[in-house]
Order: sequence, then structure tokens, then C-alpha cells
Amino acid sequence: MSRIHHDGPLVIGGGLAGLSVALEAGPRPVLVVTPAPLLQASSSAWAQGGMAAALSFSDTPGLHAADTRDAGAGLVEPEAVRLLTEDGRATVEWLAALGAPFDRDADGDFAVSLEAAHSRARVARVGGDGAGRAILSALVTSVRAAPHVTVWEDARLRGLIQDASGRVRGALIERTGGRQVEVLAPAVVLATGGAGGLFARTTTPAALLGEGLALAWKAGAEIVDPEFVQFHPTAMDVGLDPMPLATEALRGEGARLIDRHGDYLLGPEADADLKPRDIVARAVHLAVVEGRGAFLDARIAIGEHFPTEFPAVFAACMRAGIDPRVSPIPVAPAAHYHMGGIAAGPDGHTTLAGLYAVGECASTGVHGANRLASNSLLEAASFGRRTGRAAATETVHDGPVIVPPALADMPTEALARLRVVMSDDVGVVRDETGLTRALAAMADLETETPDALPLLTARLIAASAMARHESRGGHYRSDYPDTLPEPVHTRLVKPVEVPMAAE
Repeated sequence: MSRIHHDGPLVIGGGLAGLSVALEAGPRPVLVVTPAPLLQASSSAWAQGGMAAALSFSDTPGLHAADTRDAGAGLVEPEAVRLLTEDGRATVEWLAALGAPFDRDADGDFAVSLEAAHSRARVARVGGDGAGRAILSALVTSVRAAPHVTVWEDARLRGLIQDASGRVRGALIERTGGRQVEVLAPAVVLATGGAGGLFARTTTPAALLGEGLALAWKAGAEIVDPEFVQFHPTAMDVGLDPMPLATEALRGEGARLIDRHGDYLLGPEADADLKPRDIVARAVHLAVVEGRGAFLDARIAIGEHFPTEFPAVFAACMRAGIDPRVSPIPVAPAAHYHMGGIAAGPDGHTTLAGLYAVGECASTGVHGANRLASNSLLEAASFGRRTGRAAATETVHDGPVIVPPALADMPTEALARLRVVMSDDVGVVRDETGLTRALAAMADLETETPDALPLLTARLIAASAMARHESRGGHYRSDYPDTLPEPVHTRLVKPVEVPMAAE
């Protein structure tokens, strides 16, 4: 075991949020740690749709904010939404200045597309469906050229280092070969991504298991609304794990959801398939479980233009033996985004001194119970920049620290069982019977793999889903289908434990 003292923010995660933090924290030295090379195993790089922002003459930040509030089903924080939407254009322009090649119209302005639950076309795209990778690539190039940023691309977070007051003072990092390093830093920024890998049916990298959230919980940080998981309605059902995503922009261009008989899943109206994602996901789920099947039909809306307008989806279809120009794409709902997370403000501050959270692992109040499509990339970059500036102001603290024991990975077979339980019983449609079964299965797994971080996050999600006796946003209880009149957040804080002796 070795210990280093770093005089600047320690950023855990190399996605859009983490790299935005790193760039904006300069000239303060920044250490970024990520378990895989940049651009790999990051949800940001997999995002197809684009970045939502009020960019056209017919749009305003106020309209964007109103759509965000409506999608969030009563649980968004108005001030956080205002900050996010008012920063939309500036964030897109910042990324463009770094080299993100957003699509442009004939006049040179940002080209925008319509996605579900948006009242205006406001999604800035890259190459049709390549926004995430293109945007993140521009940030990676900037980070590698930034003299104030150091990146470890073989490093995993194993624990948060605190002092006797509870302040986070650093992190326990494991590098190649199991070598453990204690990194003490004035600020630790968690940008560890979501928890989609906890589900057997997911569109996200399988390595995203909510471990940052679990460690924040263990350290005493507040967790908000972990039960709210968004299931994307059009994951390609072609036997792959993770499931390739068929971007919502396809439906924005007129593609329709049908069953195997050719009947519309949500009705014949032209905009029927552009309802909020939770409604569409349940319709697709019902068609699948009833044996009617669910398919995304883009033969007329996209047709021969598929290879040029949506090259990533087209390539994924062709690899699966489907030509979307002549055949509908089989789809099913899959875990896609975690609205809940570590309670954090727009500048990343959590309830623990010295600890920041940003991106999908954070709950900043901008998504509420149901994320508006393409708001996540905007939040990651906009609030990532804010968080970088805030974390850079933290000063070094001296004195003894408490180093936790490093926790082992969850065994592969146990994790596979957990993922099936989560998709089957904590998925698109929930009820008391299924949630009881899930929690019992997790209790059994706990005896086999005590203190496993993925299991802890899964239990927070399932227990909170059990406790919410209503349906709201992405959380649907078939035994409690109504929405309660008063929206209430789930707020969880781990009971305080007597700390080990500081060293």
C-alpha cells in the first residue's frame, strides 16, 4: 500500500461529466482515474440521440425547462432546471469550440431534431446518431493536451477515505495487478456513471454497477430517489448483452412501433410514439409479454437513407442480420438511465464535505421521476463544468484519516443472478410480489457475497421501489397504478457508525 498527496480534485470517472470537471478545474492539478481507457466503458460514448438545448429561433430556455418539468412528474427542482436550460446554448458552443462536430444546417447554425416529450426540435446531433462518441472524443483530445490533467486508465475506486468528522479526504484506488494506492486530495468528485449493468436487459456498459453510489451511501452521503430507473423502449432485441440501442430520434423522424401483425402499439396518430419514455416502454413491454412482439418500423420514414442518416443503428442492425430498410427492428425495453443517485447540487456539492458527485451517479433534481430525452449529456457537461470550478476551490486538510478495507468484486455467477432478478422483478412493471421476491433473492446473495457494492445499490433501488406506493414517471407499480397528489422524494441516509481509529 502506498499513499500520495494530490493538491487538486481527484475525479473518479472518465465520461463526459468527469472530463468536463477535469478541464474546467484548471489550472488546479486534476487526477482522473478510470478503469478502462478513455472512450471505453462509458455511457457517454454510447449516447446516440444528442444534446438537448434551446438552439433555434422558435425555442427558449423557458420552453425547455417546462418540458423538463413535465417529464419529471413533479420531482424536478426548478432552480436546477433553470440553471441547466439557460446554460444549454453556452454548453453546446463550448463543446463545439473543443472540436465536437455537431451537425449544422445550410446557414451554419446547429441542426436540431425532435425527440419524445419535447415541444420543439432541440436535440443537437452528430452524424445522425453518433453524438456521444463524437462529443466525448473532443473532450478526450482536450484532456490529453491539458497540462493540468493526469489520467490513470487502469484504476478502480475501492473506497472513500474520510476523517473522524466524516469529511471525505481521498480515495482508495486499485491499479493494475491489484496494487492499491491511497490518494489524499482536497476534493473527490464521483463521476462513476449509472447502474444499468445491474439489469440483465440494459443498453449501458455492463461494468456500470452503481458502485460509486454504494460507496457514497456507505460513507454517509444522502441518496435520493434510487427507485427511479428509466427503461428505454427501443433496445434492439437481438440476443446481445448489452442490447444495442435504436435511438429515439428514429421515432422523431417518423418511425413507428408495431406488433408482429403490423398493428400500432400506441395508436395510429402521427405523434403517438413520441409520448414520454415510461408510457412507450410499458406499451412495448406489454406487447412483448403478451407474445405479440414489438418492432420499430423505419422502412417508410427512413428507408434507403438509413446508412447515412443513422449509421450507428444501421451498422448494429446489419451485424444482427437485420436490414432496417426492408425489415422492422425487433425491440424490447431495457434499463437505460438512473434518475436517482447521490444527492448533489448543480455545482456537485453532496451532503458530505469534500465529496462531489456529477453525471448519472448524481441526483441534481433536473430529471425528477423521468428524464427528458437528451438532457443527460447536457447535464453532464454543464454541471460538470460547474463542479470543476467548485471542486478547484477546495483546500487541503491535514490530520489523521480513516482508510476503509478494499471490497472484492461480486463473483460473476452471483452478479448474473442479481441481474436477472433486477430485470424480472424490479423492471418496467413492478408489484409487491415481485419486489418481495427480489429482496428475498438479494438477502440470499448477501449471505454469499457480503458487502458487495452492486448488491447494495440493487437493494436501495428495490427497497425504495417497494416503499413507493404509487406510480410516477419511470417507476410503475401495477398494484398502485395511480399517482399520489403530492410528489415526495425518497431520501436515504445510512445510520452513523462509530469510526475506526484514524491513522
